[in-house]
Amino acid sequence: MKNILSVLFILFAVLFNAQNLEKISKEINEEGIALYRSEMASWYGTDLFIANYGKKENIGGYFSYVDDVPKCIFFSKDQKVIGTISFPTNYDPKNANLDLKERGFTPIEAEYFTIRQNALKRIQNDTIFKVYKNTSLNIVPLIKNKVKKVYVLTGPSVNNVVVFGNDYLITFDNKDQVKNVEKLHNSLIVQNINDEKVGKTISGVHTHILENWLAMTPTDICTLMLYHKFTDWESYFTTSKKYTSIWNANNNLVIMKTEDFEKMNK
Repeated sequence: MKNILSVLFILFAVLFNAQNLEKISKEINEEGIALYRSEMASWYGTDLFIANYGKKENIGGYFSYVDDVPKCIFFSKDQKVIGTISFPTNYDPKNANLDLKERGFTPIEAEYFTIRQNALKRIQNDTIFKVYKNTSLNIVPLIKNKVKKVYVLTGPSVNNVVVFGNDYLITFDNKDQVKNVEKLHNSLIVQNINDEKVGKTISGVHTHILENWLAMTPTDICTLMLYHKFTDWESYFTTSKKYTSIWNANNNLVIMKTEDFEKMNK
């Protein structure tokens, strides 16, 4: 009887662990896709706005969000909306709607603006944030189920590289003040798309060591999706002492214990 109970306990533990990892994978992947949708609006929205707006000295900044469609909002230095770029779900710039009419923020836009500006102030005054040569920091606010976050990603200003790491998560209290700032990776990770020794790369891997971020991060997912049209990577891995995460180009994410992954590859 004791042996049967022991076996049942082990089976239950394995099943529970698998379900828990599947839940974690789903949450990370969904957050990464949300970041990607926001960043895609920012990428194409910036190009369209700059090409069509004449008063560059009037620009105060921008942010993107998704309601019924993805939108990129440019605002002036006196905090008025001066550009609204709305995209179809495929982000085709030819089908985007550009509205340069000046207006006030909608209530939800005011919330995005507030956490974006509070995050910017923190970035400018907190030494945890680093800026490396040939890169810039991108501020990506997210609001979901009344939970407000800002992710800060590092983007390259040169070609032929994909940059992971040097990214941060900023969370807020119920008054939209910064509550916590944490790093998602321990360092900046630069991977070539075309390598001098091996030619065009087909995949990649990097290691996670920060205790709170041992699985693939939402920012990793976002970066992989953003640059897939340049890399054509069919898969990507992150590994840590606890988890090995595997992403594929169909936007599927699998997370498993590293010890189980190592057993599979023996």
